[in-house]
Amino acid sequence: MITAKARAVDGPDKPFQAAEIQRRDLDLHDVQIEIKYAGICHSDIHTAHGEWGEVNYPLVPGHEIAGVVTAVGSEVTKYNIGDRVGVGCMVDSCGECENCREGEEQYCLKGNVPTYAGVDKYGEPTQGGYSTHIVVTEDFVVRVPDNIGLDVAAPLLCAGITTYSPLNHWNAGPGKKVAVVGMGGLGHVGVKIAHAMGAEVTVLSQTLNKKEDGLQFGAKEYYATSDQETFEKLAGTFDLIINTVSAKIDINAYLSLLTLDGTLVNVGAPAEPLGVNAFSLIGHRRSFAGSMIGGIRETQEMLDFCAEHDIAPKIEIISADQIDEAYERVLASDVKYRFVIDISTM
Repeated sequence: MITAKARAVDGPDKPFQAAEIQRRDLDLHDVQIEIKYAGICHSDIHTAHGEWGEVNYPLVPGHEIAGVVTAVGSEVTKYNIGDRVGVGCMVDSCGECENCREGEEQYCLKGNVPTYAGVDKYGEPTQGGYSTHIVVTEDFVVRVPDNIGLDVAAPLLCAGITTYSPLNHWNAGPGKKVAVVGMGGLGHVGVKIAHAMGAEVTVLSQTLNKKEDGLQFGAKEYYATSDQETFEKLAGTFDLIINTVSAKIDINAYLSLLTLDGTLVNVGAPAEPLGVNAFSLIGHRRSFAGSMIGGIRETQEMLDFCAEHDIAPKIEIISADQIDEAYERVLASDVKYRFVIDISTM
């Protein structure tokens, strides 16, 4: 076993504290990673605060992990010591069900093993990337291209794949009008990816405060959703809408912005239910869908796509002692656009 330094929270209202956690001995196909950077996702906050259900504390969050391989199991074939790698939102799955065999491990019929707040195949609780080391089976590790810095690679392991997967699945590209709801950690990456795919991109944000950034990231248009005229002007406009907001919104108002056969895909995960009026869908054969992350194969594809198109999230590097402050700032929408922890400060 290896003892890793970490930052853990002991309850839904407790601050982060320095901790030590044990990482398992290497199994045959395991990879040991020295973590260099870990992004902060809104999911971390929901989970740490106990908003998505019961949590087995103490909890070490973090599923946007970038680092370097420091040891490998005796039968590992995909990675070598020194390789630049990443780990995202899951660290295992059954590998046998129909979805796993199709490369959609995120939808494992037996349930994938989340990077933190889960239980691994050894019966041990999983702990995430707010730590100096992690051990993961090689099939759930991805390679970080050489031209992507490890600091900006970390958020791509969640924010990147969470937006890339629905854009890819619903065929965003030339001739498609795509709207991205929210210009936060997920949204700003989604704008960049959709633009690189060739779609005509519009940002729908509460205010125009980030308009200059949105246009710079590749959006053609930028509208404030606090202005009711926005919904009147854009009614029936978009082929695809990606909702990245992790808060309750009037989903029916956004459904009205879809064209015939358009789809609104929810990737944000608010703690409260979203109410959908059937007439918002049936009137124009619209669809309301959900998407999680992507499988490992698609995650690697996303990283390679971002490397090819020079896509990187805009980040703010923080120390391990600033996690509580960062959480408060995320909830106040006071970040442009993703916090990344420098694990060397652990």
